[in-house]
Amino acid sequence: MHAWGPAKEPIRLVQGEKTHPDPDPIALACYGLLRPAINQVWLRFVQGRPVSHVTVEFLAWVCERLARAGKKAWLLVWDNASWHRSHEVKTWLQQHNGKAKAQGGVRIIVAHLPIKSPWLNPIEAHWVHGKRAIVEPQRKLTAQELRERVCAYYECEQVEHLSQQVA
Repeated sequence: MHAWGPAKEPIRLVQGEKTHPDPDPIALACYGLLRPAINQVWLRFVQGRPVSHVTVEFLAWVCERLARAGKKAWLLVWDNASWHRSHEVKTWLQQHNGKAKAQGGVRIIVAHLPIKSPWLNPIEAHWVHGKRAIVEPQRKLTAQELRERVCAYYECEQVEHLSQQVA
């Protein structure tokens, strides 16, 4: 992170401790879709962790929105996260694309990035700018404040959270 400070004095980051009882999660997960042609970002926060069935739910949600926008195909640039490469997600993608081809709908063409190359994904620069724009070094933001600031920065609506199903 870039910051201004006195010359020749190192910037010291202090890890904030979780206050008890703190109902907020330690971290928030969020799926995002960048639509550069119209300078739009679609976001869905995750209640819990981003696991395979949550990924499938996000993909289906995006396909519905893209279909309403009249799109026929979606080029999806993905990193190597385990929830992107899982058997469940691959199976869903095959079934979805088969159904989209036969009945109409949005086909998904997946472009997997090489390992450890996030700079090749166009959305990564947007994440960096977003993080810098909403951070407040003097205090820890609540989960709700964080979600509101993220949605305000990207000018997107706060949609119902995706949720991890616990068996």
